Amino acid sequence: MQVHGNLDDAWNEAVAHTRRRSPSTFEQWFSGVQFEEFASGVLRLSARDEFVRDWVDDHFIPELVAHLESSLGTNGIRVAWQVTRGLSRPVSEPPPLPACARQVAPSADRPTSARPPPAASAGRNAWLVRLDHDSAADQRAIVNPKFTFENFIVGPSNELAYAAARAAAGDGGLRYNPLFITGGTGLGKTHLVHAIAHHELARRPDARILYVSADRFTTEFIESLQHHSMDAFRARYRKNCDVLLVDDIQFLAGREQTQEEFFHTFNALRESNRQIVVTADKYPQQLQRMPERLVSRFSSGLVADVQVPQLETRVAIVRKKAELEGIDVPDEVAVMLAQTVKNNVRELEGALIRLAAKSSLTGRVIDEEFAREELTAVRTLRPPSANVEDIQRAVCGHFRITNTDLISKDRHRSIAFARQVAMYLCRQRLKFSYPELGRAFGNRDHTTVMSAVRRVEALRSRDPEVAAHLEAIELSLADSER
Repeated sequence: MQVHGNLDDAWNEAVAHTRRRSPSTFEQWFSGVQFEEFASGVLRLSARDEFVRDWVDDHFIPELVAHLESSLGTNGIRVAWQVTRGLSRPVSEPPPLPACARQVAPSADRPTSARPPPAASAGRNAWLVRLDHDSAADQRAIVNPKFTFENFIVGPSNELAYAAARAAAGDGGLRYNPLFITGGTGLGKTHLVHAIAHHELARRPDARILYVSADRFTTEFIESLQHHSMDAFRARYRKNCDVLLVDDIQFLAGREQTQEEFFHTFNALRESNRQIVVTADKYPQQLQRMPERLVSRFSSGLVADVQVPQLETRVAIVRKKAELEGIDVPDEVAVMLAQTVKNNVRELEGALIRLAAKSSLTGRVIDEEFAREELTAVRTLRPPSANVEDIQRAVCGHFRITNTDLISKDRHRSIAFARQVAMYLCRQRLKFSYPELGRAFGNRDHTTVMSAVRRVEALRSRDPEVAAHLEAIELSLADSER
């Protein structure tokens, strides 16, 4: 393909032209898009997920490509997408180097451009407050500015985790070390961890805070082994760190060497009374392929769960997000969104942003009719099946016990019966094997699960009270899936 003019200038102008159409919408969507290269008539882009890819491809790419073709005096540019979990150079951010520096086919004698180090990634798995930065300003630049305590909506589903997070950040109250925050995807665990970092930096500007995902910790550990720099790695995590924040600890499962290293890091920090905060999508006892000594340490402080928010809390979340983004949302639309998206705060906020983007692009006002049309278009045709955590949550709510009770060794009659009911429902609805269910219920032996399932199955057919309990829980699950 023959190219006329300067490609850097053409690309930057095409991006600027796209941004001018709707700056706020551009920032929202292109923060999840990254330029990779332009070669042989193919523009290669990365998206952080399929939803961003499809939306940008439908609503922005045609005009962006048309503007690029006009500037270059060519046509027939094709766009090739890939989905990448972490993006280090989002299009919405000014590139440190010319964005199209790799448009020419590489030659054998031309060195390839250096990629930024992994820790500079802006993706969730590498939100890293680097300890080798000298200033707190560098640290604040990396923590998500929107994830503060002030922007977190507190309700019955998350008030314990919120209070514990504030205490961990030095805001008064009894501080637990470690603090283990558990909950499903998209319910606010990462928001709380970022808020802790914000608050600590405001309280102690020179605080050395390290926020890293379990995946990132593993990657750095492996790189340190490869480059014989374990002393520097251990100094970073054990000596030069005042607060360690680790997201998605469940991803250490099965990584024996990394688990061993994290075990010693954990001990070193706690012995020196430095705060450790860990998040996971499961309770400590439910973590699979995790050594018992790590599980016991996670359980030794406070385990605070974040549950699915109730309707009133979800409405408040929509209103707060709309306020932060400058979106005019009528009360009836906020309620409609909260009633439609029930189990994931991230998806709820995403639905609001989708409405705002569509409104900006089409010029339509966000009202009930417009919201209903859009929500109907994106709503899945088949409700998702409940998972183990959903069933456990429903059983706990019905019998008024905690999840910790449910998976504990407590043999009190009422708790043991609730546990057996949960095992039975998981077996019937999810078709899990007995060993899998044993792991999900506090690493119990599969014969224990088998006995529980058979007992409840027998009671259901001859005990009306047991049948009524099961029917009520199943109705609750059905309602939550709608």
